[in-house]
Amino acid sequence: MDFYFFVNLFINALSQFWFVIPLVLFTSLLRSPTIKGLIGEWYVNKKLVSALDNQQYKLFKNVTLPTEDGTTQIDHILLSPFGLFVIETKNMQGWIFGSERQAKWTQQIYKHKTSFQNPLRQNFKHTETLRELLSLPKEAVHSVVIFTARAEFKTTMPANVGYINQAIKFIKNHDQVCFTEQQRIELAHKLETKKLQPSIKTHVAHIKHVKEIIKDKEQTNEITNVELAASLCPRCNSELVPRKNRKTKEGFIGCSSYPKCRYMSH
Repeated sequence: MDFYFFVNLFINALSQFWFVIPLVLFTSLLRSPTIKGLIGEWYVNKKLVSALDNQQYKLFKNVTLPTEDGTTQIDHILLSPFGLFVIETKNMQGWIFGSERQAKWTQQIYKHKTSFQNPLRQNFKHTETLRELLSLPKEAVHSVVIFTARAEFKTTMPANVGYINQAIKFIKNHDQVCFTEQQRIELAHKLETKKLQPSIKTHVAHIKHVKEIIKDKEQTNEITNVELAASLCPRCNSELVPRKNRKTKEGFIGCSSYPKCRYMSH
């Protein structure tokens, strides 16, 4: 058997099983944190639209807003007579441990544990940004965090944290009118005016801003919870969290999707 025999053998095998390569690539793509995040947001969008009256609830998706120091991204905003609902979607798997007042929550997949920022604190920057941009009172803006079904809560969660059906129930339980129809029209117009148009340029600018925040704060070792909550991984767009090297015990900022994404901020 010579070299050409093996080449011909390889070509013949490739011609018969060519479909395996795109299948493997497609499967890998579906497993990426970015695609999983997009799928989770799409599912939440679909459920919100089907479960809520579109005459009363207006849905804004993937909204990027300007802030004093850059930008912040919000997964979903629901404008209704009963207030503004600011929704953060977490497409995570495994056991989830946490409470309303804890700075960090824990994700456990088998024996591997990962700390991540309390999503309520992450959403706090979003609600405050909207309140300031739209000049709204605190009682008119509601924070909601939705986990997809792949996650299993191992501690009692606040009423505004749960799965999609629980979130819809939480939203519907708010029945005190905050905005008239005319006020909703004005707020929708204002929000459309204030938000940045979705584009690659907008996304790249947001990621650049996030990296600059982390770099500046790492130099002084003063990353606060709110600032870290606004930070997203530039590789997969997942949340960045404080981590610690098991061997050296040195702290660093890493991706919450570890070990699937091994990004570390330098």
